Amino acid sequence: MENLAYIIVFPIIIYMITKHFIHKLRKFPPRPFFSIPIIGHLYLVKNPMHRTLAKISNKHGPVVFLEFGLRPVLLVSSPAAAEDCFATNDQVFANRPKLTAGKHLGYNYTTLPWAPYGPHWRNLRKIVTIEILSSNRIQMFTDIRNEEIGSFISSLNDRSKDGQFEVVDMKSSFFKVSLNIIMRMITGRKEAPEARKFKKMVEDNFRLSGASNIGDFVPMVKWIWLNSMEKEMEKLHRKRDSAAQDLIKLHRTTSRSSLETSRTIIDVLLSLQEMEPESYTDEIIRGLISVLISTGTDTSAGTLEWALSLLLNHPDSLKKLSGEIDSKVGPTRLVNDSDLSNLTYLHAVINETLRMCPAGALIPPHESTKECTVGGFKVPSGTMLLVNLWAIQNDPKLWNEPERFMPERFIGVEGQRDGFKFMPFGSGRRGCPGEGLAMRMTGLTLGTLVQCFEWERIGVEKVDMSEGAGLTMPKAQPLVAKYRPHPHMVDLLSRI
Repeated sequence: MENLAYIIVFPIIIYMITKHFIHKLRKFPPRPFFSIPIIGHLYLVKNPMHRTLAKISNKHGPVVFLEFGLRPVLLVSSPAAAEDCFATNDQVFANRPKLTAGKHLGYNYTTLPWAPYGPHWRNLRKIVTIEILSSNRIQMFTDIRNEEIGSFISSLNDRSKDGQFEVVDMKSSFFKVSLNIIMRMITGRKEAPEARKFKKMVEDNFRLSGASNIGDFVPMVKWIWLNSMEKEMEKLHRKRDSAAQDLIKLHRTTSRSSLETSRTIIDVLLSLQEMEPESYTDEIIRGLISVLISTGTDTSAGTLEWALSLLLNHPDSLKKLSGEIDSKVGPTRLVNDSDLSNLTYLHAVINETLRMCPAGALIPPHESTKECTVGGFKVPSGTMLLVNLWAIQNDPKLWNEPERFMPERFIGVEGQRDGFKFMPFGSGRRGCPGEGLAMRMTGLTLGTLVQCFEWERIGVEKVDMSEGAGLTMPKAQPLVAKYRPHPHMVDLLSRI
């Protein structure tokens, strides 16, 4: 037995030592020494992944080379290294790795988040930034946001009896109002029955996209047994694709004579399809609809849940925000889009939430198309890039007392992005194009809730702020809170 152990262990040790020295000779970034054959450094990865990777960076530096199975991975956790990736080498890292989720949930790597950098991706980006999420288009949907948030406020008020505190599940409430806004932007229909259908699909999408698929890193797993997660992805894609096509069919059968006044997102895309059928195929439109619904709901709902949780744990900040809204908006009308630029503390609360609890703790992975240099180290072609946004935005070397909720740090700060130390919507050419819409939705929803209601924790204990596993860093424990109408808002609420 001893000889057998020697025969097995000795070659592994020689392999690791040899690989370590070759790695150093090639001037690659530092790496954890123990890289096990076949699985590499995957044995180090635990949930929540952003915290595990932060510990690795604390030990080995802000630029670390990892091996996830057979995939080389560059882990970045400093603004300077992020700048090397998203500015100096922006085009080099403009590609996406081909992961299973992109194949089955990204229409075989053809949707905006998953498409490789090139003409097709540039066309999709142009469609989204000019036709779907431009400032003018977002402004066109102001009434939809106001109506859906007003309906949400009214439903909460109806549940509250005689000024007594009521308990409400905020996770599902935030998800519902975010989904209703997005669905109305797409379909133009109030209380669209499709919303219920898409709700479950959005939840499944983020569950499957955020789950680790070992087959992406150790291909032989697929050869040994059939991957059940991949089957789930295929099933979800078929359901989502069918639902999106049903929306397209529905709008094709409606009268097009009112197209100039009815500018839902599907109407816009179908009108463009008539002019450029090759650029706006049904598949492209289905992909755009699916991406907008997925990314526009879960991330906004999650940010709102974290923001209210932080405010409940910091009553002084909640009181300060309520006072700002009272003084700048008053009790005779609800907060609207035009107020947002004047509500500096509200904006600071949202930014501080995005700093502490970014919807994407890890910026969606990129992949290098050729060898480049990051942080003074060589990075080979075909390396998957992981930028630990959570680690950067919670780094005590960059932020004073980063664990403290201090919205004041964002008040009076010129150029709040400040290089690459705060980038909750990513950076570079693959940064999130939905920032404008997300900030409007979260600002208007949170501002109106604080304006209309008093909020408290359901017990004396602070809200649990631990993070769960998932692509968009959900709370481990969904937020449940108590509320009742502000006395000075009762008259207005009765008329909504």
